[in-house]
Amino acid sequence: MGTGIWDYGHRAGYAPGTDLVGYKVEAADGSIGKVDRHTDDVARSYLVVDTGPWIFGRKVVIPAGLVTRVDTEHETVHLTCTRDQVKDSPDYETNGRHEDEPAFVRLTETHYSNPHM
Repeated sequence: MGTGIWDYGHRAGYAPGTDLVGYKVEAADGSIGKVDRHTDDVARSYLVVDTGPWIFGRKVVIPAGLVTRVDTEHETVHLTCTRDQVKDSPDYETNGRHEDEPAFVRLTETHYSNPHM
């Protein structure tokens, strides 16, 4: 999963320019929140998901390569990762981390590329 983790897969059904803000986000095993913002930058596409009360309103970065399907009819984004993977993901809002910082990008890649960690 390391290569292409920041790009939407060809089968995900994402059309560049589609506004995903407000879409529900479903992990492989249940709901995790809503899209707060997203990018479709080449080789650095991702979602910022507001998890709401599920994990105390925390926001997380989800690389676009984890998106399996974008359902525009039901305004839902489906992911390959589990709720636990999202819950244990790096928090970009604490300790001054920002989703564009190289150290945070590497940490995120490592987390989602090595789900046993």
